[in-house]
Amino acid sequence: MEGSEEKSVAIKKSGRFKTICVFCGSRSGYKPAFSDAALELGKELVERKINLVYGGGSVGLMGLISQTVFFGGCHVLGVIPKALLPHEISGETIGEVKTVADMHQRKSEMAKHADAFIALPGGYGTMEELLEMIAWSQLGIHEKPVGLLNVDGYYNSLLALFDKGVEEGFIENSAGQIVVSAETPSELIRKMEEYAPLHDRIVPIKSWEVDQLLESASGQSSGLRRHVKL
Repeated sequence: MEGSEEKSVAIKKSGRFKTICVFCGSRSGYKPAFSDAALELGKELVERKINLVYGGGSVGLMGLISQTVFFGGCHVLGVIPKALLPHEISGETIGEVKTVADMHQRKSEMAKHADAFIALPGGYGTMEELLEMIAWSQLGIHEKPVGLLNVDGYYNSLLALFDKGVEEGFIENSAGQIVVSAETPSELIRKMEEYAPLHDRIVPIKSWEVDQLLESASGQSSGLRRHVKL
């Protein structure tokens, strides 16, 4: 019995992900279940020795998960736009802080440092970040798992909307499988570790990588952007 428990712990410590990006609310929501889920996910990351990338600050669910992971001994990177730095807006960021110019750069930096994405309950910002990572997967920009922690049915309506998109012909059947959802952190991470893309990428990932390289070399400081057709 003891040997099987040690084996289970070893598997958790040597999992597929080194760093997970978590999108979540800067509020805690009305139900205690939302805060409980943030704490539980943070503990699950610590147990699996997975580092955290998040949107910075120490308020709401963002504060709960970042503090849990940081004080549990794992690395925490908070990526936050300069405009949101004042403490009265976001609170003090936990762990390492990376300041960026805007929301677009924030998402890019968070995605660059993560092996996977998880969305806890949240508002417009959380949903926008989640949907962009889903769209990036569909486009072929990344092949990283995108997970939805469906706490107390919070995302039932959104998942139903995705199904409606498939039903009405706006989302390919295979692309409907991009999102991995579960009700508990342990189940979600397990399913994400087993995830393999089934959908056809709209553009090969190599094309996006070359495009990003050329764009970076074109001089971002001047505000110019190059669009490259490959």
